[in-house]
Amino acid sequence: MQPTLDFSHYLKSTGEGLVHLDLAVDGINCAGCMAKIERSLSKIPDVTSARVNLTDRRLALEWKAGTIDPGLFVDRLAELGYKAYPFERASSETREAERASSLLRRLGVAAFAAMNVMMLSVPVWSGTTGDMLPEQRDFFHWLSALIVLPAAAYSAQPFFSSALTALRARSVNMDVPISIGIALALAMSLFETASHAEHAYFDAAIMLIAFLLAGRYLDQNMRRKTRAFAGNLAALKAETATKFIDDGEIVTVPVAAIQPGDIVLLRPGERAAVDGNVISGRSEIDQSLITGETLPKTVVVGNPVYAGTLVRTGALRVRVSAASEATLLSEISRLLENAQQSRSRYLRLAERASRLYAPVVHAAALLTMVGWLIAGAGLHDSVVTAIAVLIITCPCALGLAIPAAQTVASGALFGSGVLLNSGDAIERIAAVDHVIFDKTGTLTLPELDVTNAAAVPPDAFALAGRVALSSRHPVAAAVARAAKAVSPLVGFQEVPGEGVRGVLDGFEIRLGRPSYCGAEHAANAILSRDPEASVVAFRHGLSCHVFAVRQRLRPDAAAVVAALRGQGVGVEVVSGDRETAVRAAAESLGICEWRAEVTPVDKVARIDELARQGFKVLMVGDGLNDAPALASAYASMSPISATHLSQSVADAVFLGEQLAPVQAAIAISRKALHLMRQNLWLAVVYNAIAVPIAIAGLVTPLIAAAAMSGSSLLVILNALRARTGEKGGA
Repeated sequence: MQPTLDFSHYLKSTGEGLVHLDLAVDGINCAGCMAKIERSLSKIPDVTSARVNLTDRRLALEWKAGTIDPGLFVDRLAELGYKAYPFERASSETREAERASSLLRRLGVAAFAAMNVMMLSVPVWSGTTGDMLPEQRDFFHWLSALIVLPAAAYSAQPFFSSALTALRARSVNMDVPISIGIALALAMSLFETASHAEHAYFDAAIMLIAFLLAGRYLDQNMRRKTRAFAGNLAALKAETATKFIDDGEIVTVPVAAIQPGDIVLLRPGERAAVDGNVISGRSEIDQSLITGETLPKTVVVGNPVYAGTLVRTGALRVRVSAASEATLLSEISRLLENAQQSRSRYLRLAERASRLYAPVVHAAALLTMVGWLIAGAGLHDSVVTAIAVLIITCPCALGLAIPAAQTVASGALFGSGVLLNSGDAIERIAAVDHVIFDKTGTLTLPELDVTNAAAVPPDAFALAGRVALSSRHPVAAAVARAAKAVSPLVGFQEVPGEGVRGVLDGFEIRLGRPSYCGAEHAANAILSRDPEASVVAFRHGLSCHVFAVRQRLRPDAAAVVAALRGQGVGVEVVSGDRETAVRAAAESLGICEWRAEVTPVDKVARIDELARQGFKVLMVGDGLNDAPALASAYASMSPISATHLSQSVADAVFLGEQLAPVQAAIAISRKALHLMRQNLWLAVVYNAIAVPIAIAGLVTPLIAAAAMSGSSLLVILNALRARTGEKGGA
């Protein structure tokens, strides 16, 4: 009795009445395989999405909950000739490593056999006539067969098994003509040897296998490297957390058992398993892969900590705000997976071309053989020419042209702090020539900061920070954060609507409204110089100071605006904030075009106006009111701190406090689009030149194999240039 696999552990609810399942699929080698699987499974009723990620051979499925038994997908894939099982990243990496090791072993056997056969192919001449002795020639041919046939049976197994699986499913893939070419070359050589003919092609057959294996191994290796980005994120996920049961007891529990509101302990050397806020302790943390910041950051009470963060120094107590799949790290992972599974226009074009490949290449080889026979050529020469056509027309270069460039570019964007959320984001971001920035939370940082810290004496600043810890007001939190306060003062109470008060060493201390602290005059002086600031006063006995608090511009905003203009991109600010604040931000960044106090409808209208003028607009915003503009723009980006709605409609999300990812997204996307077009043209030009030459009988199967493998390697190497992030013309 065949056991039934229980998929319940692998199913995930999306919260929209849909169920998600990831399957690992063996046998996917090209864009044609992807298209065939997606077409077939998408036809199943109630399936809403079927996407194949060629990089890690993962199939992502979504369907209406309660309508389909997941085993149906495995059965349907088996009918198509593919073996599938639940996707688990660790086991997937193990299988990929084993597959790469197997390819390398087979390549070694083929290369060793090829070297020996090439040595045997050196003519042995008689000392008098200069002609090869028939006995010697036949002996070396049979010896070559003895070496090549078992080596080919072992080394070519990946191509043979894939082709047989496809044929059993009554379909074809690119391994079918490859296998036919190898089998015909071996059969022809064996026939020639048995017939005492002058030539045999054992060397060409085994070299063909070696070239094909080398190309497939290089492709496999490239994909493993590009998966390192997602693997880095997966490695950051801790499986357990140390939870406080009460003040004196801690226990290690699985992350799935942690709930918002729990308190966890983070010790030096550990990675955070949850998102939360520090409630006690001080430490330096490394969160470079989460926020994009490379330097260690000091966190104190009130600061956020994200899952995946590495604690370097002191221990921290953290109150959990999100755990498991709700953390920022999980959100980043989902965005990265969405980008890998999405489709661009150019990739869809390559897939359609790959679907036409099988009937066209077989017809071309058959017509070539028939044509040569009609022209009077012998069966031997006609078959050899047909074999060369079968091999040289393999669309490996076409199948790799777009996925390779897109995968490498996605990795380069991730390295620059950009996560794609749309399949054609690269193409659209590459085409933008005008950027609209929202101000609050986009050009500025989401957290408030003290702007006049240098004007307050250090001892007063430190004391004010400790007092501010007793308040929940965001302006007071900014003072505490700027002062790097750790421990609150005892006995201080918050007066609703006014501030915080208490007594220390016989002196009353107040922190709050200027009127509450008797500092209206100083506060008005600050507001006259900086109208967009908020003010909070601090009084200690007779001493009084006023803090100016507001959102800071992102530290590199001015440099990014200048760089965008250098790329030929127009820049403007469109914000719902008040006019004085928007004008000040725009002038400090050197932006002449700005609009203030606009509604969400006004933002959409401005985008439509620019579109009518022929501009392709990139909207960059973070708030709920930016969502309509993000959706209507030609392309859109949001910071990772944006609302979930804004993130969901944006084409890309960027990490960290820097604005540089916006400029990097345009530069890398332009470069990637340029390389995609180059790769398509390389594949087209290769076939336009190689196929007529092969049909004319000017290449041997060995040369055809070298040319085919060389074209695949060329598009892979060209795609790797997308990692540089140089500016590329489109």
